[in-house]
Parts: sequence; structure tokens; C-alpha cells
Amino acid sequence: MHTNELRFLDAIVTRASLDLVANITPADLDKPTPCAAWTLHGLLSHMATQNHGFAAAADGDADLDHWKLISLGEDPVATYRASVTRVLNAFAPHDLQDRKFELAEFSTEVTFTAEQALSFHFVDYLAHSWDVAKALGLPVKFEKEVLDAGLRFAESIPDGANRKSPGAPFGPAVDATGPSALDRIVALLGRSPSWPDKA
Repeated sequence: MHTNELRFLDAIVTRASLDLVANITPADLDKPTPCAAWTLHGLLSHMATQNHGFAAAADGDADLDHWKLISLGEDPVATYRASVTRVLNAFAPHDLQDRKFELAEFSTEVTFTAEQALSFHFVDYLAHSWDVAKALGLPVKFEKEVLDAGLRFAESIPDGANRKSPGAPFGPAVDATGPSALDRIVALLGRSPSWPDKA
């Protein structure tokens, strides 16, 4: 998929995540999420950190410190909004497709193309938008173009023993019990579409 198309799709899901996060109140931060290790506070901190990490990589900064978990401070929604602004701005330059990404959290031995980096961020924030929506009990919908791309990427991610390793970005795939394309995507990424009924 071309860089510009990926950039467009990534912006859609990243902005969708912000629209959902904007509904968070202080009382919501301790709620569980489909990411079993994280409350909503932990998930939001992870998402903000990842945005800053990808933005730094797009800017050519490979310092691992950019991937260290950040504090959400007194206004978690504002902190997340700032991270979204930063990553979308970092992905905007016209020469992005010519850059190599050093994604230190993924590997310190290889670099990634812009297309690879954008696809990683896209599928992650598609899933995290669903995570936040589920935690808050809110609906989330995406256009067919987004879901088709998300399904292709989710199907391409190997489902093996490495998904059980500490720090693995996705858990082992589960049966897709829901009827929608988004259900199938999150199931392939290790989430139960019927969460919290089936964790």
C-alpha cells in the first residue's frame, strides 16, 4: 500500500482514538480494558508514549528514551491530544516515504520503511480505538476502506508462540465470535470481540 494511502488511513484511526479518549473522565481511568495488563489509565499512557515514539522515529531520532512510558499528568486527555498532534505532524512531510524508521522498541538491529512504520501504527491504533470504546461502553465504527486494510494487516501478522512472550504487542488470536469485520480484526489481534463477557 502506498505511503499516502497509509498516511490517510492512519490519520483516520488516530483521530478516532482521540475522539473516544475525549470522553474519558477521571472516574474512568481505573476501568479495565481488553488489554488485560492495563487499566484505561495504563492503556492511555501506552498509546501516548507510542505516538511520541513513532513521531521521534519519523523525525530521525532513534533514542530509546522516546519509548519510555510517559506520565499523563493532571490532564490525561490533553496529554493524549498533544501526542496525537505530534505523531500526525511527524507523518505529514512529503518526503516521508524516503525515510528509514528506527523503531527502537521493535528492533535495534533493523530499520523499517515508512510503509512498514505506518502499517504498524495504523493497525495498533485501530485496535486501541476499539479497546478504548469497549472500556467506556461506547460504539466505534470505521468505513469499509479502513476495515479492509485493517483486516489485511491483521491477517499478515504471524500468530505463533512469540505472541505469548512478555511485551508481545498482540496476544494469540482468538475465535471471531462477532459478525463484523472489526470483530474479526480484534480477534486476530488477540482480543475477544465479546469482551468483557469473554476475556
